[in-house]
Amino acid sequence: MSTRTGDAGGLRLDHLVVGCRDLDAGAATVEAALGVALRPGGRHPHFGTHNRLLGLGDVYLEVVAPEPGAVAEAPRMFALDGFSGPPRLLAYVCSVPDLDAALAGAPPELGPGVALSRGGLTWRLTVPEDGSLPEDGALPALIEWGAGVTRPPETLPDDGCRLLRLEIAHPDAVRIAAALGIRDARVRYDAGPPGLKAEIATPAGPRWLC
Repeated sequence: MSTRTGDAGGLRLDHLVVGCRDLDAGAATVEAALGVALRPGGRHPHFGTHNRLLGLGDVYLEVVAPEPGAVAEAPRMFALDGFSGPPRLLAYVCSVPDLDAALAGAPPELGPGVALSRGGLTWRLTVPEDGSLPEDGALPALIEWGAGVTRPPETLPDDGCRLLRLEIAHPDAVRIAAALGIRDARVRYDAGPPGLKAEIATPAGPRWLC
């Protein structure tokens, strides 16, 4: 459809999310695709998940899966409770300076902001009450980082990877982009079957992650 530049209302691309049933398998899939090792992440006790990370310059990549034996307090984010098939790019997350203000004008299917923490990180993330993916992942989750928090891409080692392009497909791409489209030259909304794919610059050259 169109590529948008700049940013509006403080909405900024924060990170990409690859979902999987098994974290080791998910990490191996991403590492094979990009040729770069992922870094340790941590646990999310509220949702019974754990992750691994990769810095992409000003944004980052998260590979997340249910943690074996963990008891979730709510349906798992990014529809992980019903996840099946190979690891894949499920969602993208945009940061906002004031989540309550952002939600006042956002599509209701994003869900409420859930307070989460991991180590020294604190944040609020929009998660539908049933854990589903709004518009099959075409709409972003919104995140507000806690006061004074240093975001993961600022602490992750630089492995020479950068996000070049994020393509978001949806049958009603015009409506999706108008509802909560992020203004970022790397992000594109196109009409088509729902799905996300990202082109990432790596030390071995550009690679695609789907």
